[in-house]
Amino acid sequence: MVLRLGSIVEALGGELHGDPDLQVLGLAPLESASPHELSFLSHPKYQNLLSASMAGCVILSPQMFSLALRQEACIVSEQPYLYYARVTQLWKQVQKSDVAPAIHPSAVVSPDAQVHPQAHIGPLCVVERGARIGAQTVLRSRVTVGENCVIGDRCLLHSGAVVGADGFGFAPNGNAWEKIEQLGAVRIGNDVEIGANTCVDRGALQDTVIEDGVKLDNLIQIGHNVRIGANTAMAGCVGVAGSATIGANCTVGGGAVILGHLSLADGVNISAASVVTRSILKAGHYTGMFPIDENAAWEKNAATLKQLHGLRDRVRSLENTLQQVKKSS
Repeated sequence: MVLRLGSIVEALGGELHGDPDLQVLGLAPLESASPHELSFLSHPKYQNLLSASMAGCVILSPQMFSLALRQEACIVSEQPYLYYARVTQLWKQVQKSDVAPAIHPSAVVSPDAQVHPQAHIGPLCVVERGARIGAQTVLRSRVTVGENCVIGDRCLLHSGAVVGADGFGFAPNGNAWEKIEQLGAVRIGNDVEIGANTCVDRGALQDTVIEDGVKLDNLIQIGHNVRIGANTAMAGCVGVAGSATIGANCTVGGGAVILGHLSLADGVNISAASVVTRSILKAGHYTGMFPIDENAAWEKNAATLKQLHGLRDRVRSLENTLQQVKKSS
């Protein structure tokens, strides 16, 4: 497939410097792009890659424009990474790779389910009774949407995603466990993307809610009764325990864990591999992990960490003694 550089700028805007008739054959990273490929520079820390890049055109910010003078062409945008994202969307549109509305013959859709005529249900999907699938929503292969669960418009669920499995609820009965039936459902808003093999459990009594614009990566576990606010994004292998409430416009790094019944305010960013053990009521960037080190050094640091409480008390005692000495002198 080929796109003219000029046609990209006509469709998406931006300030073009260079030949509008340059033929773009593909998109590639700076370090591997060829003279007929388009690349981007989204952060100053990668600017050293620009000088050696063979890319025919680079998307960059006005602040980085002076670094691109040796390039054959460049597109200047205030938000290069966002511009790059829209180029990928344009590329896919031109390829006409969007799936057509249809229900694959191998899919199992309950007669009591409601599937919008403009939705696409892929191979081996299961849509149970009472479920509703919105317009232009795409279910890739082997997606399961449980009983009475609702998925909004323009959503994308990747292969193996499960929406509406039972939440993990059991009551102790002596040495055994008694199942607590999960009577809620899952409600997913519009423009939500759910990655491969991600599970969103149904609520115990109230529904689990995923609001508009949420993006969930692969292999994420969302427990029962969780509520995730609009436009929040979570990277792979995140675990959110039951009844947690995540605000809008949050980000959660890969492998992070959020314990149950906690609340995160709007605009909270959690670093990868962190464990959130308390509610966070103020927007900001939070990290909760022990830095990696050689094992011997890590064990020494961990042992020292366990003694911090006692060391703090000793320091306070020494400070008090020092103050008394100063007063008496």
